[in-house]
Amino acid sequence: MPTDLTLEGSDTDKWIFQMSGNLDMAANTKVILEGGALASNIVWQVAGKVEVGTTAHMEGILLVKTKADFLTGSSLNGRILAQTAVTLQSSTVTQPGSGRLLGQTADILV
Repeated sequence: MPTDLTLEGSDTDKWIFQMSGNLDMAANTKVILEGGALASNIVWQVAGKVEVGTTAHMEGILLVKTKADFLTGSSLNGRILAQTAVTLQSSTVTQPGSGRLLGQTADILV
């Protein structure tokens, strides 16, 4: 993602992004939620790797086939599930507050 991405919708709207390759977020870019949109209602299914650039901010649940790299100062409001590795370089991961996944009640395991 070379630029910011704004997702506008209510707290009941859902977004599912499916990528056959990699997801690379450029440095200093961000996913912006407006209108009540929730990070817990966003799913990124990535067949390759994910790289979140320096000081970039991501929202949602990342399901990654290979690895996820969060570069220095980057952040995620969501969750990361990867098959091989997750690397955090002075990065922050915050769990979304609702405890709901795509509108269904879900237990949160820590």
